[in-house]
Amino acid sequence: MIVVAGEALVDLVPTPPGDLAPRLGGGPYNVAVAAGRLDAPVSFLSRISTDLFGDRLVRRLRDSGVHTELVQRGAEPTTLAVVGLAEDGSARYSFYVEGTADREVTDPGPLPPDTRAVSFGTLSLVLEPGASTYERVLWREAERGALTVLDPNIRAALIEDPLAYRDRYDAWLPHVGLLKVSIEDARWLADLDDDAPEADVLEVAREWRAAGPAAVVLTRGAEGLAVVTGADEVIRVPPVPVDVVDTIGAGDTVQGALLAWLHDHDALSAEAVRGLGASQWRRALGFAGAAAAVTCSRAGAEPPFKRELG
Repeated sequence: MIVVAGEALVDLVPTPPGDLAPRLGGGPYNVAVAAGRLDAPVSFLSRISTDLFGDRLVRRLRDSGVHTELVQRGAEPTTLAVVGLAEDGSARYSFYVEGTADREVTDPGPLPPDTRAVSFGTLSLVLEPGASTYERVLWREAERGALTVLDPNIRAALIEDPLAYRDRYDAWLPHVGLLKVSIEDARWLADLDDDAPEADVLEVAREWRAAGPAAVVLTRGAEGLAVVTGADEVIRVPPVPVDVVDTIGAGDTVQGALLAWLHDHDALSAEAVRGLGASQWRRALGFAGAAAAVTCSRAGAEPPFKRELG
């Protein structure tokens, strides 16, 4: 079983007439949906509101094949994110997070014994008190030997103290088995210039891999995907051509698809990830890139089902 831990929320997405339409989302939520639709055994750990949005969030999880036994419910409202789209389809976000359900998640204790991997990221590792709860789960599951997977998925507007967050991120790395990070987030985390060359980012990724993760996957937008492998090789995979509607959930789809690929190839452990060779990584990244391309081809975070990938 793969457990995805973190927030579920509602994105308010612009429509052609200029209105805002609700779309179910949240980084970890999208990861769980993507993995579930690709037929991986996945369970979602979060606290979800009992409001109408929350009911629909839970129903969509189940419709996507995601187990919900670890989902907590509460009367607090659902987090809202207002999405702005640039001309290239890239997204920017503003958030309404005060007093919302996902921040109040409680520690579930040890996860089910068949849990082989646990994925973390995005707002859930920023907003207290939930951030400390998820952090405890990360440490405990890493100690138990599960593959811990992290996508920081930075939302800088919600990080009040960047230096403290970067220190906290550095403290997570020894407990992380697989790190996935966008090139923009890597620059922010390393305090590089926004236009720092990819070579500088890859050097930082190598330092992060040496701190703990078995591999570091880098999403590079229109340039495709790359990975710093356990053998310290850099493997690049070009993007899948697609007419982009928007990029909402694209990185989350990469994360979910990687988890599904690792499950399908019996590689849900840090040791197995560390041992993947160049040809295996090309297949894994190719699969993840193809899934993300489908998500980019339609509005909102709508990852593909496995049948859509052929």
